[in-house]
Amino acid sequence: MAEPEPEQALSARKLVLETAKFNVITAHSTRESMALCEQFPGVDALIIHGSLKGDCAKVVAKFKDCHRNKPAILLAPSPSTSCDGVDHQVSSHNPEELLGLLRQLFGDPRKVDGG
Repeated sequence: MAEPEPEQALSARKLVLETAKFNVITAHSTRESMALCEQFPGVDALIIHGSLKGDCAKVVAKFKDCHRNKPAILLAPSPSTSCDGVDHQVSSHNPEELLGLLRQLFGDPRKVDGG
């Protein structure tokens, strides 16, 4: 997940995803996002916040170079927010929408062991 550093503690999105049993690696800048791309070859998706300072399309392109055929998801703070190269766009104000999309794409990790 690439998003601006939260003002206090962890972001609500990260907490929602981790509570749902998704593993989340977080970057707080364009530069850090691009570095993590190569450090973690096994990621399943990029989630990038539309207000991350820097060039969203550049981060998405780097991700797609490292992780072919993996989805890039834009968290859009407004309907007019856009980013070239993303595969999906959800509201950054609705963590449940993001969670639903991830479950649709990857299944529900809470049910992996039959739980």
